[in-house]
Amino acid sequence: KFNLQEPSGFASTGLDVSHHQGKINWGEVFSSENHVEIDFIYLKVTEGKGHKDSQFDRNRRILKAKKIKHGAYHFMSTKSYPLPQVENFFKHYTYRKGDLPPVLDVETEGFSDKDLIAKMKIWIEAVETKTGVRPIIYTSNHFYNTKFRGKFPKTKFWIASYSKEPKFISDEAVIHWQWTESANINGIGEKVDLNVSKLIY
Repeated sequence: KFNLQEPSGFASTGLDVSHHQGKINWGEVFSSENHVEIDFIYLKVTEGKGHKDSQFDRNRRILKAKKIKHGAYHFMSTKSYPLPQVENFFKHYTYRKGDLPPVLDVETEGFSDKDLIAKMKIWIEAVETKTGVRPIIYTSNHFYNTKFRGKFPKTKFWIASYSKEPKFISDEAVIHWQWTESANINGIGEKVDLNVSKLIY
């Protein structure tokens, strides 16, 4: 059962999942008995230049069959070259019309902020060239405030902030807020991230 009070004033609610949530019972997740209505899902595909999430293929196949809005994310190894990470992402993920924009998940420090931002821009531009869609950046409230705000003028952000509303939630660039990592959702055996979005899905 859902265990926390969802922030109000947002247009939709979404999950992001990986192998950490195990084998998800998607029928239960989308059951009318669940305490929260899920509008969109992001699935982890890859990490770094060689890792693939073990649940991605199964999760994507089921969500596609259920016609649930979903997209894919890549967890960035911030001290590795970005283009091999792009290759790893597209080795396991094919963008289809109707998919949500790809997401670059950036949670760890680079060699420097300048180096990290340069790597992120290479990944984003390569993925946009391949898909025709501008990726979204997922990051912490702290990283957004101190490193990235204003550095990616054409890019939207998805901010993680669990103790309080993100300081710059009103920024046009910020579209999703991951407000908890500890939600209990029917059909998912482990705690899961829950997100609210300014967008309607």
